[in-house]
Amino acid sequence: MTGDRTAKVPQVFAGRRWLLPSAVADELDPDVERRGRPRRTARDWVVDACCFLLAVAIGLAAVQSLDGDSATPHSLAVVDQLFGVLACGAVWLRRRWPVGLAVAMIPVGFVSNTAGGAAMVAVFTLAVHRPFRYVAWVGGAQLVLAPLFFWLRPDPDLSYAAAVVFTELLTLTVIGWGMFVRSKRQLMLSLRDRARRAETEAELRAEQAQRLAREAIAREMHDVLAHRLTLLSVHAGALEFRPDAPREEVARAAGVIRESAHEALQDLREIIGVLRAGEPDDTGRPQPTLGALDALVTESREAGMKVTLANRVTDPATVPASVGRTAYRIAQEALTNARKHAPGTEVTVTVTGTPGEGLVIVVRNPPPEGEVPHVPGSGQGLIGLTERATLAGGRLEHGPGEGGGFRVRAWLPWG
Repeated sequence: MTGDRTAKVPQVFAGRRWLLPSAVADELDPDVERRGRPRRTARDWVVDACCFLLAVAIGLAAVQSLDGDSATPHSLAVVDQLFGVLACGAVWLRRRWPVGLAVAMIPVGFVSNTAGGAAMVAVFTLAVHRPFRYVAWVGGAQLVLAPLFFWLRPDPDLSYAAAVVFTELLTLTVIGWGMFVRSKRQLMLSLRDRARRAETEAELRAEQAQRLAREAIAREMHDVLAHRLTLLSVHAGALEFRPDAPREEVARAAGVIRESAHEALQDLREIIGVLRAGEPDDTGRPQPTLGALDALVTESREAGMKVTLANRVTDPATVPASVGRTAYRIAQEALTNARKHAPGTEVTVTVTGTPGEGLVIVVRNPPPEGEVPHVPGSGQGLIGLTERATLAGGRLEHGPGEGGGFRVRAWLPWG
């Protein structure tokens, strides 16, 4: 699942990229390898052409006002129009150098009246593509210089106050519009990034759920099937090493093998069915509780084990079902380990506890008398029991006991 996560990211904007600004489309597409500046989209070309035409139109209007302004020297009018042409051409560079163009327009706009449209476009571009601190410096400089400009070069059609107020309001409007466009783009990118993170988190949760399900399957199969399979191994070994046993013993061992195999298959079906249904307590046969310890010990004794049960809980039925089931699984796994690693020894199972103090399960066995061959996968069951006890709110300890044996002790909350 993790291997094809990148391939699952939908290319939502692949066919509609031309409708978006290049900066936004580049950020919205997570699979695009960024190499330098993003290329202009069709929308960018249309907007840039409109901005250029707007700057030219404002410049032409300023040229007409210069023709009727007798107070402006001819040489200054020529310089004004020359800077205006250069400023209108520089509009095409506004995406590449928004800060540099806006800063350059401050002295140019102070000298050239025909560059006013290009200056407004530069301020708008700066407000869209850069943080507010840049806009504050550049826009503030233009607002401060506007009264000085109209004092040196009065407008022939408007009064000084009207010209200054109109220019100031126009500059503030352009800055506000640019900041609105920037905030809208940032909101779009933020929502897209949030959706992408939510998708990634959903995939991670799904992977975690699958991993937990696999761990639950492994834990349940080990706890349930290991006990059945060790019974099969014990009786099969008895038939192998005692081929001359009486017919009655052979028939009884074969019956136990058949019954254990049937129970193992039934347990396997129930485990898979319960995990699929997601209802571990309400489906299939009744789950084992603390009251089923007697049957577990009897089953182990029939398999040839020496087991002593000391159940000092006065009323096992009062123990909560989840606590009793955990205690049963701990005793079952401890008996299975004793059967595998210390065959022929006497195992003692002690259960004590009262409400409020908790339930304590202790399983002890002495060391085996002879050499015991290594069993593959040893230790996994104890790890699973530790996790099971922790999930139940308790704790489990295991290790060598007195005299070289082995001891498993678990405490489970009962309140």
